[in-house]
Amino acid sequence: MIVKAIKEQGTAPMKKLLLISALTALVGCQTAYYSAMEQFGVEKRDILLDRIEDAQTAQEDGQEQFRNALEQFSAVVNFDGGELQQVYDRLNTEFEDSEAAAAEIRNRIDAVESVSEDLFDEWSAELEQYTNQTLRRDSERQLRDTRQRYTALIATMHRAEEATEPVLNSLRDNVLYLKHNLNAMAISSLRGELNTINDDVEKLIQVMEQAISESDRFLAEMRS
Repeated sequence: MIVKAIKEQGTAPMKKLLLISALTALVGCQTAYYSAMEQFGVEKRDILLDRIEDAQTAQEDGQEQFRNALEQFSAVVNFDGGELQQVYDRLNTEFEDSEAAAAEIRNRIDAVESVSEDLFDEWSAELEQYTNQTLRRDSERQLRDTRQRYTALIATMHRAEEATEPVLNSLRDNVLYLKHNLNAMAISSLRGELNTINDDVEKLIQVMEQAISESDRFLAEMRS
């Protein structure tokens, strides 16, 4: 969304490419990054909405990945002939991909929190610049309402993030166990773990759905 907004400014292609590259380099310095983005008419509010959408995408991808990991674990515990090492390798790959998905979700949530704090600090400070008290009170009310909606949103995002831990812990334990006990008897002993992991994945998917829905509501209200 932000790159699209920059493109719509009508900058010459080469200059535009250089500016976008410069912006990417500036992301580590928030103040400089915000200043550069404002030159293209992209405010902190726009950046917040963009990052919320990125967090949604990470959660949707995470749902799919954890489903894949559950499916592969089910294939392992229901192993009925074949090459044990290949079965283990596929499960280990799904576990590693699940760890990466969880890290991506965490990073996207951190990015949302970073810009939201800066946005609300700026909004609050700018209230002092009003001379029209009616407009000031209205802006103050909007700030309060937006904070409340955001607080509900970020809480659901963190619940989704936290829900990845039980799944990752169970997958890690089972992968480690199989790593040193790769035989049919060991696999058979893990069948009781399937229901636990299945329940954890279902809970995770449900919480992520709530976070995604809460994000949709927040985005719609901010754009209305």
